[in-house]
Amino acid sequence: MSKAIKETHYQFPGQVGFYKGKVRDVYIFEKELVVVASDRISAFDVVLPKPIPFKGQVLNQIAAKFLEATSDIVPNWVSATPDPNVTIGKKCEPFKVEMVIRGYMAGHAAREYKAGKRILCGVELPEHMRENDPFPEPIITPTTKASEGHDEDISKEAILSEGIVSPEDYAVLEKYTRALFKRGQEMASEMGLILVDTKYEFGKFGDEIFLIDEIHTPDSSRYFYADGYEENQAKGLPQKQLSKEFVRQWLISNGFQGKEGQSVPEMTDEIVESISDRYIELFEKITGQKFEKADTSQINSRIEKVILTHLG
Repeated sequence: MSKAIKETHYQFPGQVGFYKGKVRDVYIFEKELVVVASDRISAFDVVLPKPIPFKGQVLNQIAAKFLEATSDIVPNWVSATPDPNVTIGKKCEPFKVEMVIRGYMAGHAAREYKAGKRILCGVELPEHMRENDPFPEPIITPTTKASEGHDEDISKEAILSEGIVSPEDYAVLEKYTRALFKRGQEMASEMGLILVDTKYEFGKFGDEIFLIDEIHTPDSSRYFYADGYEENQAKGLPQKQLSKEFVRQWLISNGFQGKEGQSVPEMTDEIVESISDRYIELFEKITGQKFEKADTSQINSRIEKVILTHLG
């Protein structure tokens, strides 16, 4: 099996800090971030014990494609992608919310709806909806950005009243979120897919708002196959998904949803390889390009060398 990046421990000249996210290792410089997309995988806000070969490359390259394709809508933080697993860009001050936008009643929204809730993040949900039905128009359901543990649903009203984001900035975040989602849905449609829901993160560099983090990847987004969607809805059948949902479903079927007292099921080599294969399939379906596996024989030294070259 190919080598995978579980974590990195570099020390670079001029580095002023380091942050280890669920799946990314972030090297902090005075005005710049160097982000290494590791092969860690998380579900239910828990990092699973084994990394998935090529997952980091898949996410990094999908994000690079979509960030470039939306740069006419909103400026983004990226200045270079010098390696399949590395993105370098502006060190923005992140807003402490994630802008989640949903075009369909799926995932978390569907689970809440099934439990009887008709208001999600302050947004009233229509009656008589079925799972995977489209909303009359996309809804924005923000979450708090937790440094540890679970992100929590929050309403626009709470964000403003608690002073998490100013009204002026929040209006811009909403405008960008809707425009990005529209573009994402158009690009997905060209590939025979439906962009169901996704999340965006934003930050400030000086006084300007930038799009940060990854966008439209299977980790941050849910896709359905357009072919068969109507038929499946008519028959009340599950939709064929292109997202990380298959990992969540494997965990759920093995008794794990990230709750106290639950254990992650054993990740056999077969499971790890099947997840890796699915991520590569996701890449090819979403981008329409053939995935070219990077050389993983000396993966850590390869990445270190590329970053050092960039730092000059």
